[in-house]
Amino acid sequence: MTDYNIEITNEYPDWDVDIEQIRQIAIEIIEQFSSCGQISANWCLNGYEYKTLSFGILFCDGIQTRQINHDYRGRDYPADIITFALFADSDEDERFIPEFEINLGEIIIALDKVSDSAAEKNIDKNIELKFLISHGIMHLLGFDHQTEEEFEFVIKQQKQALERMGIKYDKI
Repeated sequence: MTDYNIEITNEYPDWDVDIEQIRQIAIEIIEQFSSCGQISANWCLNGYEYKTLSFGILFCDGIQTRQINHDYRGRDYPADIITFALFADSDEDERFIPEFEINLGEIIIALDKVSDSAAEKNIDKNIELKFLISHGIMHLLGFDHQTEEEFEFVIKQQKQALERMGIKYDKI
């Protein structure tokens, strides 16, 4: 059984996120992904012994994600989500697992962008947030979408995991 250490910080004052609910959703998403052979057969955790998975989720605004994009990625736009997949993106010989705990990285989500996107799609902002969290977790687990085929795989897996959790997401 895996333990989870998920540090969640909300720096966005206009959305009172239920931190414990988000933690439970993130855990359920990871567990959904772990039960999917197409994911667990190809994720960055294969071949490593661990007891705990840890990562952070930071909620902020588009101003902050724009600055992060500029500083770390050389891009000049506010993103709805940015993921720093520390474990997945490091070379295998550089991966360090202290006390059987893998630090997957950090997910940064601009809640104002989530609200805007949900309004454009005419869906509940909490559903859009769950979709983005699942997207960030896919990145933390080593899945990217540089090609159309990879993008379709990631989105399909996210939708299926959320559907198994009773969340229907059909807005892309």
